[in-house]
Amino acid sequence: MERGLLFALEGTDGSGKETQFKLLLRRFKGLRYPVETLSFPQYGTKSAGLIENYLHGKYGTDPNDVGPKVASLFYALDRFDAAAKIWAWLFEKKIVLLDRYVDSNAGHQGGKIRNLAERKNFLNWLYDMEYRILGVPKPDMVFILHMPASIGQQLVAQKSPRIYLTQTATYDIHEANLQHLQDAEQSYLWLANTYPKDHRVVECVKQNRLLSPQEIHAKVWKIIEPLLNEKKT
Repeated sequence: MERGLLFALEGTDGSGKETQFKLLLRRFKGLRYPVETLSFPQYGTKSAGLIENYLHGKYGTDPNDVGPKVASLFYALDRFDAAAKIWAWLFEKKIVLLDRYVDSNAGHQGGKIRNLAERKNFLNWLYDMEYRILGVPKPDMVFILHMPASIGQQLVAQKSPRIYLTQTATYDIHEANLQHLQDAEQSYLWLANTYPKDHRVVECVKQNRLLSPQEIHAKVWKIIEPLLNEKKT
């Protein structure tokens, strides 16, 4: 059955996903495309409970205290909870825009695995588990916003309070650990190089200058526009 288009925004913490998400949504609506959105994890819902515990440090204050497959299951089941809704939107031929999705596991959990052969095996397991066993829809394109981890961590401190953190906490266990963020950054870049058909890296810094949200949005839209035109034909 013909379906709509599914786009996912990815990147390390502080890479500006939320801002780009809002800019894309505004543009789709301005062009009168039927569009639906979701952000993962679905904080505040039952399906995200284990994720909130994990990020709050209940299972260990270092991200590596929880293995990549175990942590991936927390996030995957949250997506399973939303899968039927996403499929319904796609079969209604809508555009679905997601802030984080399956490749958040590939980046953050894959970054815990230094051996590349082992990481590739992990990815094979991850994609089989999410796309085949759990049946979540596969994106038409994944945009990886590349922000150097050290800059991203500084930008996280400017975020508004998150509902899954205590009032005194600025960072979750991913955001607080620069090594984890750097590993995730490299894992995302490796992912895009390994699966170039499904991923596009969008550079957010040029010659040590942080690009404006509008400049980054223009890069993302340059990739999306041909996909929209192709769908029309």
